[in-house]
Amino acid sequence: MHTVTKKELVDCIADETGAKRVVVKQIVQSFLDEIIEQLGRGNRLEFRDFGVFETKQRAARIAQNPKTLERVSVPPKRTVKFKLGRLMKQKLQQNAPSSQQPQT
Repeated sequence: MHTVTKKELVDCIADETGAKRVVVKQIVQSFLDEIIEQLGRGNRLEFRDFGVFETKQRAARIAQNPKTLERVSVPPKRTVKFKLGRLMKQKLQQNAPSSQQPQT
């Protein structure tokens, strides 16, 4: 599996659109910044066929340090949940190795 960086993504978009890399980088960064801003406000972001981003509240809990076995209190926190959209789910199923596909 290869990790795609933001720079590589910007390069791909610039090549496909013919736009300057500097402009594409600004647009991509603005898009990512706006996603962070909206999630920070507690808003749900829905991109049809891609997926849905939403924040969830995790409850406080008692955990255990695996080294010392000491119990520690973990405070509540907000986290981001992502649910796949229809087209992304289909694409991932098409490209899944045959050993991971469910048998019918």
